[in-house]
Amino acid sequence: MSKLSLPKDKIKIVLLENVHDNAVAYLRSHGYENIESHKGALDADDLKAAIADAHMVGIRSRTKLSKDVLASAEKLMVIGAFCIGTNQIDLHEAQCRGIPVFNAPYSNTRSVAELVLGQVIMLARGIPRRNWICHEGGWDKSAAGSTEVRGKTLGIVGYGHIGTQLSVIAEALGMKVRFYDIVDKLALGNAQSCASLRELMEVSDFVSLHVPDTTQTRNMITATEIGWMKPGSFLVNAARGKIVDIDALAEALRSGHLAGAALDVFPVEPASVEDVFESPLRGMKNVILTPHIGGSTQEAQANIGNEVAEKLVKYSDNGSTVGAVNFPEVMLPVHKGGSRFMHIHRNVPGVISRINDVFGRRGLNIVGQYLRTDEKVGYVVVDVDGMIEPGMGVRRELEEIEGTIRSRFLQCEEP
Repeated sequence: MSKLSLPKDKIKIVLLENVHDNAVAYLRSHGYENIESHKGALDADDLKAAIADAHMVGIRSRTKLSKDVLASAEKLMVIGAFCIGTNQIDLHEAQCRGIPVFNAPYSNTRSVAELVLGQVIMLARGIPRRNWICHEGGWDKSAAGSTEVRGKTLGIVGYGHIGTQLSVIAEALGMKVRFYDIVDKLALGNAQSCASLRELMEVSDFVSLHVPDTTQTRNMITATEIGWMKPGSFLVNAARGKIVDIDALAEALRSGHLAGAALDVFPVEPASVEDVFESPLRGMKNVILTPHIGGSTQEAQANIGNEVAEKLVKYSDNGSTVGAVNFPEVMLPVHKGGSRFMHIHRNVPGVISRINDVFGRRGLNIVGQYLRTDEKVGYVVVDVDGMIEPGMGVRRELEEIEGTIRSRFLQCEEP
C-alpha cells in the first residue's frame, strides 16, 4: 500500500457535469471518499469557489478551466477531462502549474462511428427531407434521390481511432473506403489511402471528418475544398466545429453542389440548454443537425468514467503520467518497500544534478530514476530504498531547488 504525502481521505475531488457514476465508484474503490459532485457546469465565480481547495477536478466539455480559474485552485494537482476534447482547459497554464491533464481519447470511438454511419445512411435515403414532410402531414414515397450505401465510396479524413472504427463498420455494409491522413497509417480491411485531401474529396460520395482541432485543421474545409467534392455528394462532420467554413457549406447546399450534410459540432455552440442554437444551416431540409452528441451514449459515458478515473488514481497513487495531454509521459513500475519522490520543474539545465545531490548528502540510495521532459517542463520520479524519516527535510529541500514547480512523495510499504 502507498501512503501519500497527503492522506487519501484528505484529498478533495470535485466532479462537474454529471460525470458517470462509474468514475465515483472507481475512485471510492481505491480509497478516495472525499468527492463533491455537481450536476452541471458552473460559471467562473462559482467554479472558482468550488475548486478553491480541490486536489483533483473532473469535468466534461462545458466547464471552462481558464488561466484565471486555475489561479484560484492552489491545491489542484491533476485534472480529468471526461471526454475527448481538452479545448476547454488552458493546457499551457495547467502545465506551468505542474498539473497534468488526462482525457478519454478511446472510450467513445464506437459511439461516434455508429452515429456517423447512421447519418450517412439517413442522408443517402433522403430521410431528413422525408421526415420533415411527414411531420407537416405530407407523404412522399418517391425513390428519387434515395440510394443504398452499398457500393458507394466513403472518404474518411483523419484515420485515427474513430476513423478506423468507422472504416471497419462501413466496409461491413459494402461501402468502399478511402482515407487521408497527414501521417502514414496502416489500412484496415480493404480501405485505401489517398495521396492528398483533394484526391479524397474528388472520389468520395460521402466525406466524413475525424481530425482534432489544431491550428492546421481550423477552416480546413472551405469553399475551395467543398468545390473539389463530387456534385451531389455529402459532407459529415462529427469532429470539431471550427474545421468547416459553415457559410461556405451552406452556400454549397443552397446551390445544389452538395446533396446534403450532417453536423454534430459547430464553430459556436450554446453554453447551456437555455441558450439558442444559431446556424445558417437551420431550416435546411437536407441537413441533419445534432447537438454534439457523438459520444453521448450510456456505454461511452460509462467507459469514459472508468478510463479517466483510472488515470487520476494512477497519477495520485503512483505518479504515472501515461495518457496526459499536456505533460511528459512517464510509465512507472510499482515500487514497494521504499519511498517515491515526484518532482516537476522548468526544463532548465542542472536540476537533476541538484535533485541527486539532495539524496546523496543524506545517504539515500536511489534504486530507480525516471525522467521525461518537453519544451517547457521536466518530470522526474526518484525511487529510494527505505522509509523517509520525519524531519529529514527531503521534500522541503527539493522544493527549494531553483526551477521547481511542485513536488510530491509516496511512502511505498510492503503489502
